[in-house]
Amino acid sequence: MPDATAPDTAALLAAYEAAVRRPHVSALPTGVIVEEDGPLTRVWYPERGFVSAPADLGVTGDELDALIARQRDAFAARGRSVEWKTWDHDAPADLPERLQAAGFAPEDPETVLVADVATLLQLPDDVPAGLALRESCSAEDTRRVAELQTRVWGDDWSWLAADLFSRAQGEGPLVRIVLAEDGDQLVSAGWLSLVPDSGFAGLWGGSTLPSHRGRGAYRCLVARRARIAAGLGVRHLHVDASPDSRPLLERFGFTAVATTTPYVYPPA
Repeated sequence: MPDATAPDTAALLAAYEAAVRRPHVSALPTGVIVEEDGPLTRVWYPERGFVSAPADLGVTGDELDALIARQRDAFAARGRSVEWKTWDHDAPADLPERLQAAGFAPEDPETVLVADVATLLQLPDDVPAGLALRESCSAEDTRRVAELQTRVWGDDWSWLAADLFSRAQGEGPLVRIVLAEDGDQLVSAGWLSLVPDSGFAGLWGGSTLPSHRGRGAYRCLVARRARIAAGLGVRHLHVDASPDSRPLLERFGFTAVATTTPYVYPPA
């Protein structure tokens, strides 16, 4: 017999699709350019490109190949890498193969998780001993967040500082950033990415220095951002989770609704 209290995965996925899949111009920082190309939206961020697509592109075969090539060539002509994000239920089913044939390389797949904010409010909000949490969107702290990401992942995340700072400005900021610190050292950070008037917000970041893992920093960052989201009237939070973070988030109350894989084309 079905569990009446179990989350409705299909309903969560449908809500996520409507709120998150297509870029909301109001949720993009100043200076980002948006262009439409048939069923697609090209988003020109200062440091990279992004292609947003509906779940069903409505084109196949040679027409799809031409559509893919136009996106690749548009960004490559300006020396930009571009990410085309796919989901496991997208159509046509051969989209991943056609992206790879056009030179796009798949990155590691992640699980899309969605949770009701009201459920996450049950998480304890206590801060582990030795750590302190605070909110900040200053230029200095966004720089520190970018440095933390670079240190944890070993890639160049310097672009993140300007991206976060620009999203945090104005009367209606698009991000709320929470820092976890051990004295003067930033050990973890996460941000709440808002999509105005959608009822959804994303949880990003949460990377923690190896020396401070297993102490509850990740859990308290999730709990604190859930409380911020509730205060803003957000109903659902979504996360693109790695295999490491998925079990934690499911214990917190998130439900897996899909798998997403980015395909990236780096220009010559």
